Formats: sequence, C-alpha cells, structure tokens
Amino acid sequence: MFWEELTAKTFAAAVEQSQKVCLLPIGVMERHGDHLPLGTDLYLARAVAARAAELEPVVVFPPYYFSQIFEAMHHPGTVALPSTLLMQVLQAICDEIARNGFTKIVLLNGHGGNDFFLRYFCQTQLERRKDYAVYLLDRGGAEVGAVMKQHAESKFDWHGGEWETSTMLAARPDLVNMEEARRQPPAWGEPRFDHMQGAYTFIYWYARFPDHYAGDGACGSEEKGRLMLEAQARFAAEMIRKIKADATTLALQDEFFGRVEKPVYRTDRTDKR
Repeated sequence: MFWEELTAKTFAAAVEQSQKVCLLPIGVMERHGDHLPLGTDLYLARAVAARAAELEPVVVFPPYYFSQIFEAMHHPGTVALPSTLLMQVLQAICDEIARNGFTKIVLLNGHGGNDFFLRYFCQTQLERRKDYAVYLLDRGGAEVGAVMKQHAESKFDWHGGEWETSTMLAARPDLVNMEEARRQPPAWGEPRFDHMQGAYTFIYWYARFPDHYAGDGACGSEEKGRLMLEAQARFAAEMIRKIKADATTLALQDEFFGRVEKPVYRTDRTDKR
C-alpha cells in the first residue's frame, strides 16, 4: 500500500491492515557512474519496499531522498541538505507518520552514505518521550549475502557497480545505459589515503573514488538484479513481521522515559545469567 495512492477515506483502514506499521524507504540524489540515474538509491529502496509490501502488508511512505550525501557535492545533480536540517526533516516526518496513526516506523536505507546518519538518528529517539518506535533495517540478511557470493563476477563492488546496476536493470531498465557501463573503465579505488589506515576522516571516500564510482557496472545483469531484489524483499518482509509482533520496544521506551522523568538510583537488574 503506497501512502500517496490511498484516499483520506481508505487511509484509516490501511493503517489497521498494516498493524500500524509504516515503511519509510530512504534514498538520495547522487552520481552512480555514467550509466545509472541520480535517483538510483531512491528507485531501489522503493523497489524493495514495494516487493516487501506484497509479501507482508505495510504502508509505504512516498519517495524520500533527503539524506546524507556531502561526499558527492562535487558532482552535478547532487542534493545535499544541511546536516541539522536532515535530522529535523526526518524527525518531523516520523512525527507526522505517527500523528496519522502509526506506532512503528521502519526505516529502509537504500544509501550506504546514510549508515552513520541513520544510526545516530535512531539514537536521538531517546531524547524525548514518544508514543511510537523507530526501527532501522539492515541492508540485507544472510540470503542477500548468499546471492552476491554465488553470482558475483566483479572482483570488487561498492557503488554504481555490478549489484546496483543489476538491481536497476531489474527495477528500472529504462533508466540504465549499459553501453555507457561498458564504455567507462572499472573503478577499483585510488591509493591516495592508504597511508592513514587506522584513522578515520570522511575525505577517504573522495580520495579513493573521486568519480563517485566503485566497481564495474558492465558486470550487471537483469537476472542477478531480480534475484537480489527478491532476496532483499524477503528479508525486509520477514523483519516487518517481527516488528509487528514486537511488544517489547514500546514497553521499554515507556519504562525508560518514566525513569528519565524522575531518576532514582535502583539496583533492579533482571539479568540472571
């Protein structure tokens, strides 16, 4: 069920049918080599969400691409909002989803550059009391990894390469230019930051992949993409089922905020291991 396709009259029924769970797929606008569209992460996150919703009823939020992408600002077409605004907008969206009747919001991340951002966002959910919970799905389970291991052809794949090309061929083949994929040379990474192993600074990504392309898109195929999307959708649907059945998270949040409002020293550990 796509939020934007519902009517005001059918919306309440959709909330109940989904057991008050809303799926928020998150993408971004960034370069993916010369053969894939800027909205690749958005299209793929939505494709996984749509397939997962067919397996397990859930309301899917409209296209959302306001996420962390400062590392690609030197390429045309990148949309990079200020970091504080990213947090504020996502929090406001979650609040609005909850105001419309949902008690569980599932973030489905389609962009690797969001890994730290979305985990920190989840941490900030304990800043103030809420009557809803936010869950962040991993980008794939064991089945997804098995598909990649069995069918991978390229020696390295990180961004815009074999698997993103394959999944786009399965989801939106009309937006993939395989002639361009074969024409551009693979990107295995430049060694400009190798001397700083053990220290972290995010300029490492630009140092290694200044063209914002990592892998070999020419290895992509529609069949591999179909297998990948199906595995990702099954994983997401399985996690949505678990989230629907989860009665612990909201109860623990209520307990936590109750103690936050009136902190008292207690030794009430229940860990009996």
